[in-house]
Amino acid sequence: MIDPIADMLTRIRNAVTAKGTRVDMPSSRIKADIARILQDEGYIQGFKVLDETPGAPKGVMPVKTLRLFLKYGPHGEKLITGVQRISRPGRRVYFGRDDVPDVLAGLGTSILTTSRGVMTGRAAVKAGVGGEVLCNIW
Repeated sequence: MIDPIADMLTRIRNAVTAKGTRVDMPSSRIKADIARILQDEGYIQGFKVLDETPGAPKGVMPVKTLRLFLKYGPHGEKLITGVQRISRPGRRVYFGRDDVPDVLAGLGTSILTTSRGVMTGRAAVKAGVGGEVLCNIW
């Protein structure tokens, strides 16, 4: 897989479009950090890292799975209406601490990877750090 973060975002987008309650994907530390931010910002109910792939035959090397539990509004409306991958392996996008952009005039969230870890754009501005913009979500 060339871009695992884009794969994660696509799985989330497809699950929300299909009104799914959860979505599974291969786990990594950066994906778990992104899931933590999505939970903190109120886009998902929660997440957990499973030790083995569900349905994998015995004897196969275990792969950790990240399971996200999706969240919807009181009348079934989507809380995640859009997801956009910004920085890709072929085109990295960096912003300094004074240049971190707002998403939909503050209605969305940008997720950055900085020298202090993965954080939202608002937290990066507050901490006075810049970094690579992974994605925007609204």
